[in-house]
Amino acid sequence: MDQRSPSPQAPDDSLPQAEGVAAVATASDGDGPEGADDGFVASTLAELRKVVWPSRQQLFSESVAVILMVTLSAFAIAAVSRFYGWAASQIFR
Repeated sequence: MDQRSPSPQAPDDSLPQAEGVAAVATASDGDGPEGADDGFVASTLAELRKVVWPSRQQLFSESVAVILMVTLSAFAIAAVSRFYGWAASQIFR
């Protein structure tokens, strides 16, 4: 049998506390589903106000980078696939 005694866990103050969790837990104090919906919508809007939206130039440049990387990856995968197809056709004639 395991003879270890359970050690009490002290809260770790070095970890950041979630700000939105308490707001969500206390936001649904309504008298039914309507109150819960109001709390959900209010907390969702509060979270959306915290979002840092990218500028038009940043959005464009990052979109170009993603499209370029996807295209390069597709060509690399196609090249490897063709090579293995060619190698298999040479081996299994």
